[in-house]
Amino acid sequence: MQDILINWSPQETRVGIVENGAVQELHVERTLERGLVGNIYAGRVARVLPGMQSAFIDIGLERAAFLHVADVHVAGSPRAGHGPGGAPPPPIERLVFEGQTLTVQVIKDPIGTKGARLSTQISIAGRLLVFLPQDDHIGISQKIGSHELREQLRTRMNTLAGKPPEGDPAPYNGGGFILRTNAEDATDEELADDIAYLRKTWGLIREKSFKTPPGELLHQDLSLVQRVLRDLASDNTQSIRIDSRMQYDQLVAFGTAFTPTSVSKLAHYKGERPIFDLYNIDDEVARALARRVDLKSGGYLIIDQTEALTTVDVNTGGYVGARNFDDTIFKTNLEAAQAIARQLRLRNLGGIIIIDFIDMAREEHQNAVLAELRKQLARDRTKITVSGFTQLGLVEMTRKRTRESLAHMLCEPCPVCSGKGQVKTARSVCYDILREILREARQFNPKEFRVIASATVVEMLLDEESQHLAGLSDFIGKPISLQAEATGSPEAYDIVLL
Repeated sequence: MQDILINWSPQETRVGIVENGAVQELHVERTLERGLVGNIYAGRVARVLPGMQSAFIDIGLERAAFLHVADVHVAGSPRAGHGPGGAPPPPIERLVFEGQTLTVQVIKDPIGTKGARLSTQISIAGRLLVFLPQDDHIGISQKIGSHELREQLRTRMNTLAGKPPEGDPAPYNGGGFILRTNAEDATDEELADDIAYLRKTWGLIREKSFKTPPGELLHQDLSLVQRVLRDLASDNTQSIRIDSRMQYDQLVAFGTAFTPTSVSKLAHYKGERPIFDLYNIDDEVARALARRVDLKSGGYLIIDQTEALTTVDVNTGGYVGARNFDDTIFKTNLEAAQAIARQLRLRNLGGIIIIDFIDMAREEHQNAVLAELRKQLARDRTKITVSGFTQLGLVEMTRKRTRESLAHMLCEPCPVCSGKGQVKTARSVCYDILREILREARQFNPKEFRVIASATVVEMLLDEESQHLAGLSDFIGKPISLQAEATGSPEAYDIVLL
């Protein structure tokens, strides 16, 4: 069973998912970093540009938004990406005119001086499905398994959506759907709930569009608090506690309308302690940003996130408790498998993941560790594929990227090392300085060279490297003075010609 804790503040919302007394997932959303993508507006055509086959649309933002002819929905024509590439779309001047009111959706956030990019081809994302209210197409995610499975899912969706069989002349205007990857194992009941939710949402948007003046927001993609009910709550959820009375009331109203089964699990947290202190979530987050993860037995993991993949290295550390070496390794790897599954969820690591377990001599130990890893990963809602041990004794796996990892969301590259994780030694910097002085002495003829560097570098030049500095000064025939300065980086230095 799981508990969901929601910590709300005007600037930030944090959601922690707790299982077995420990936080397993953390979701963060910041008010100032919320984009406009997915929002639906009542727009007014401000200007049509036939030469660019585009139009500028006023949606109430600082800058007019941009609508290209390729993103304009034409009744009876296939949506971009869903039909065979046929005739080009009609000219923009035949589709829209100045002063016209349009229902538009943001597909790209404003960047710099450019306004937002819009589309009149509306799509609304649900938990398992994407709803296309202007289409009648039933699509299946390309990442879902075999052709047979895809056709099976398509048949189920046709039935659930109430779409008549091919060749049946009966009218159908229930909209199109695309099954998302996480709908692969969904039950008919779950799919039906999502269809009902999406159709209800579109009904409210349409109703609002008839009453709302141009430039107003019709629909905003759900906030993190609302997505808790739509995406995170399940039958295994025991309670959903939130520390804001206002958000609790709004969540009850939203849940009553769209996810009635979850409303009974909602509770307003009134305790004096911050809600995240109940399970030491803040401490867990701090630990989740570190490279090293300590295991209870004394072993530890080293997790490195790179551009291409994430590596996890398992080490025995101080664990020597088992009867023999093989058992020690086996028990450390078993514990590591549990910890890795949790860390992947907590840190939200996606893409390719390589796990370097400690080498095991016995095949049954390898199989047991792999089985334990798969068992622990089964709790993860995100799509995961795990292969066996490679010839080098590594486990390769992939985890679908759903959002930015925790480290990318909360941190930025270090200004000192620029994200390298290491800096040059003081001695290396000293030798860089000596080479630079020699280079400049050949080009210029100053009276004196002044070196401005960090205190550790200056100290080394005055102490261990003083002989080399004096030798260089004699060689170029110029005095060299030193000045210590609190620079941001130990690698930073400057040579001033006096």
